[in-house]
Amino acid sequence: MSEKLDWLAQAGPDEFDRLAQSFNTAERDEFLYHWKFFARETQFAPPGDWRIWLIMAGRGFGKTRAGSEWVRTIADSHPAARIALISSSLAEARSVMVEGESGILACCPPDREPVFEPSLRRLTFPNGAQAQLFSAAEPESLRGPQHSHAWCDEIGKWPLSHERASRCWDNLMMGLRLGSDPRVTVTTTPRAVPLVQRLLRQEGAASTVVSRGSTYDNASNLPRRFLDAMESEYAGSQLARQEIGGELVTDIEGALWSRSLIEQCRERGARPQDRRIVVSVDPPASSTGDDCGIVVAAMGDDGHGRVLADCSVAKAQPSEWAAAVARAANDWKADRVIAEANQGGAMVEAVLRAAQSTLPVKLVHATRGKTARAEPIAALYASGRVKHCGLFPQLEDQMCGLMVGGDYAGPGRSPDRADALVWALSELMLNPAAVPSVRTI
Repeated sequence: MSEKLDWLAQAGPDEFDRLAQSFNTAERDEFLYHWKFFARETQFAPPGDWRIWLIMAGRGFGKTRAGSEWVRTIADSHPAARIALISSSLAEARSVMVEGESGILACCPPDREPVFEPSLRRLTFPNGAQAQLFSAAEPESLRGPQHSHAWCDEIGKWPLSHERASRCWDNLMMGLRLGSDPRVTVTTTPRAVPLVQRLLRQEGAASTVVSRGSTYDNASNLPRRFLDAMESEYAGSQLARQEIGGELVTDIEGALWSRSLIEQCRERGARPQDRRIVVSVDPPASSTGDDCGIVVAAMGDDGHGRVLADCSVAKAQPSEWAAAVARAANDWKADRVIAEANQGGAMVEAVLRAAQSTLPVKLVHATRGKTARAEPIAALYASGRVKHCGLFPQLEDQMCGLMVGGDYAGPGRSPDRADALVWALSELMLNPAAVPSVRTI
């Protein structure tokens, strides 16, 4: 069998076509659902007496397909199986784990497809095996039900507030007591959240096995344009190591911000009305050195600060970064442009006004170091008063490199993007004189 799998893994389109032509219609239809012919080694359940199988890999690796196929295998071979399907929400459990392109329904042959009852959150397989959907946002829903198996998807995204993720996991494990060999498969993109780190600490012990991989492991099944876009936008960032390379990027000891703290501040969906918007710029000392940090932030009607965009530019001439600031101010209808004037003084304002004469510029002067200015902003994050409306990989890498005591251990020579963020949030949240102003753009 292994030689056949090796041949299929290396076969080109022409060889597949010749193979398909040798099948009759029934054989051809059935062949498409033989997972063993198409999967990579890291997508197969590992041998041995494991209890927890953690697949931690980059985006597009094929984690969902591996989880779906594992559930299908369990259901086919265990008619009495009672399987828990857990995601960050019921909507995601349904749209990804059950009905998604790589979900359970898509992986099952039509004549052996389970019956899905959305109102009951239940899948029933032809032989009687059942799978039930759960939300990690409701950990108490797993207190009481018993299961023989479970598939937990994207545990790195499970809700962190009030320790919901850990409570959900604990309730699941306490109810995993049906049958003679209870097992859990976990699929996730690596994130340095407590539950992921907890499972990784169990690797090699407590019957926990970890499979790792990157986005590029599945390159043959991904659009070239997607791979090029990922490389172009995220290359060199720690987020690329995590989201593409499948590496768990852990925190730097003594940093003002941690990865898990930033994840807790991530906000999705509609945001409250903006009370005030500013664009902050940390100009570079030269066009050949550091980046020009340009960050857009807002104060909402709910009293929370929000990071809206990172518009920073690299190796830009003064006219270029000034134009980028003007574009950001216009695009976001900013009330004020905050510019650090330590490098260049009045020249900074002159360059910005040359880009757009009506820019409402406010110059600020640093009297303390970057870390000292950042500490009160980090405290606002810790108290839950700042949100990130999106992913800002390069900015967040710099934030996690700012150290207590004044050192910088992040990428690049200087945390220009993080400094721009600090100026923006200081203006919005720490300046008692800051009041809504008439927009002049």
